[in-house]
Amino acid sequence: MANDQDLLRRIDRLEARAEIGELVTAYAIACDEHDMPRLTSLFTADAEFASPSGLLVGKGRDAIAAMFVKLFDVRGPAFHWTHDRMVAFDDADPDRATGLVLSHAETTPNNVVSIAAMKYEDVYRREAGRWLFAKRTIHFLYYVPVTEYGSALNNEHRLAVGAERRKADYPETLAAWKDFDRAHGRSAAKR
Repeated sequence: MANDQDLLRRIDRLEARAEIGELVTAYAIACDEHDMPRLTSLFTADAEFASPSGLLVGKGRDAIAAMFVKLFDVRGPAFHWTHDRMVAFDDADPDRATGLVLSHAETTPNNVVSIAAMKYEDVYRREAGRWLFAKRTIHFLYYVPVTEYGSALNNEHRLAVGAERRKADYPETLAAWKDFDRAHGRSAAKR
């Protein structure tokens, strides 16, 4: 039978899960509205923003704000939405959690209508009773002009940076993906 302390911990985690969900949604809305005060308020002062491609990087709230200002300077209207979300709580620290958020976006960098699929690996920290991003790492499955979407998934270079095409952040880089390829003799030509 659960004791009072265990019940309180479980209730706290249920409430935290809901608050973290709202944090993730607030991020998407703030990005779409270019609401810099709201966006920066979602990060801890010492937060980090990262991406395997190196396109989006910032350490500290001010650097993250500067990164987004630069991004928003070339991006017009956008719509971000989140899908599935997983949260894992730190048993040693009730004010720390990690998460994975699956997401899509329709954007317009340099007036080019584009579409993106990504996942975020997050570290959340509760400060003064409020859950914030302590670290957010964005991984792109693809980010391409909508005119390229029909063929984008058949090419590892699914990350459009202007006219340049870079390799996508995943899934080809994932250990499980590589293990499957090795175990089943699958090559890039077969994909």
